[in-house]
Order: sequence, then structure tokens, then C-alpha cells
Amino acid sequence: MAPIRIAIVGYGKIAQDQHVPSIAANGSFELVATVSRSSGAPEGVACFGSVEDLLASGPKVDAVAICTPPSVRYDIARTCLDAGLHSLLEKPPGVTLGECEELVRIAAAKGVSLFTTWHAQYNPAVEAAAERLAGKTIDAMRIVWREDVREWHPGQQWIWAPGGFGVFDPGINALSIASKIFPGTLILRGAELLFPANRDTPIAARLDLTSPAATGAVTAEFDWRHSGGEAWNIEVEAAGEMLLLSEGGSHLSVGGQELVAPGHGEYPGIYAHFAELVAGAKSHVDLAPLRLTADAFLLGKRIEVEAFED
Repeated sequence: MAPIRIAIVGYGKIAQDQHVPSIAANGSFELVATVSRSSGAPEGVACFGSVEDLLASGPKVDAVAICTPPSVRYDIARTCLDAGLHSLLEKPPGVTLGECEELVRIAAAKGVSLFTTWHAQYNPAVEAAAERLAGKTIDAMRIVWREDVREWHPGQQWIWAPGGFGVFDPGINALSIASKIFPGTLILRGAELLFPANRDTPIAARLDLTSPAATGAVTAEFDWRHSGGEAWNIEVEAAGEMLLLSEGGSHLSVGGQELVAPGHGEYPGIYAHFAELVAGAKSHVDLAPLRLTADAFLLGKRIEVEAFED
């Protein structure tokens, strides 16, 4: 069977570090082009300045991986879907639920695959945690996601603009894990959002959630002002066990004992699944993490904190 000819739209750090090697390692795909304003591409791969240029004069393409900032993703994805291209969306899939729902409609009408990826969900440890918690009642869950924005987003002003998500850019990874492993629907009940005086998106957030599958507190804390190393942890108490997902969901321990969870890994797992979706012209759309984020902005109490300069 001929490989799926794929183009990467948005050739930034995540595309270079994760998408390119994962595509190269998967025999189901062939990287034939990139779309980048900076003319970036791996050696021997054609680069185009826009999706329209690619469609007009580029090589034949079957699919795209859209890795742009979320604020411009909708128009690009719509163009690709309208052209009949199977489309993989980096997280978050859009800046509004309305955008994502419209893309779902277009993909169905065109008979092509739409895949909303949440890379943290493809950690083998996350999948193992979901299996272990399936069908259980949750006594408590605590999410702590802290990192230094200067290290992870140096000079990236789009994250502070409306639609840039602020601290929810990493925080939505935590919500994607939580919604994957939780044996029921998570519902936001309240939030506090800490906005620097000179920014339009929050630098920290505290969330209170509930679920029919939980008997105790479910909380989340995101903070971009952390220094001295990252803290990306989710603790879950259930059925007399303490389960800990640490280091962004890459490690799982139960009762203090680390468990080994074999599997593909994040981006190799994403592309293995995308190949299956394309082969069957099926879609995989998960909007739960984006919905929880949107609800936080809807319900959250705005608290102004000191100005932030990077």
C-alpha cells in the first residue's frame, strides 16, 4: 500500500522535534512538503508559503498535520478539509468550540478524517492509568501543573494575546490527561484566573471540578511563575489506592511503586492512530479538554496580579 503523502503546516519547534521524526519512523507516511512563512523544511522537502500555494503548485498531498498557533488554525484546517485532505490538528484543536464543531461538520461532509490530537493522552502511562481507574469511584484528584513560562515560551507573545490560552496552553495538557483517565464526565464548578496587569491571558489558575464518579474534591492548579524545575503531576485516590502520574504523564506509580507501561510513546502513538483513521476515513474528535478550558474562562473569577515581562 502506498504511503500517505503528508504535509506539515507550521514548521515550528513542535513540528521539528516531534512530528518530523515520528513521520519518518512510520512507514505509513511520507513527508512531501511543509508550509511555513520562514521557509523551513527538512532537507529535500519542498516548502510553501501558504496552504493555498501548496494546493495550487505543490506535490500531491493526502493529509496535513497542522501545527500552527491555535489562533490561525481554523481557517487553515477549513481550507485543507475543503480540499479533501485528512487533517491532524495539534493541541488545542481551535480557540473556540464553535470552530471545532464546524470542522467536524466539514470533515463528515467531505468524507475525510479529522483528528484532534492531545499528545499527553498517548503516553503509555496515561493509558495504563485509564485502564486501572475504569469503573472506579474517585475519592479525590489533585492536578498540579507548574513551570517557568520564560523557559517554555521565550518571547512568544501570541500566548498572551486573546486566543493564546495563557497558562492553559500547558494546563490543557493536564486536562486532557484528566479527562482521559477519569471514569466519568468532569464538570467545572468554579475557577480563579490570575491575569498579569499587562496581559490578556492568565499566568496562573485554580480550578474546582466535580463529577458523578467522584465523592471528594477534584482540583487543578496551573502556574507559569514556577522556577527550579517543572511539576507536572496528577494524584488520584480511588479504591484505597494512591495513583500518581508524574512528569507530564510519562510515569505511573501506585502506592509508591512505579509501574512499567509499554507502548508507542506520545507522537509515535499519535501517528499510528492517524494512519488507522485515514485508512478507514474515520475521525477522532475529543473536545473535552477544550470544553473544560472554555468553561474556566466562562466561570472564572478574574484576579489581577503584578505585571509580567519576559
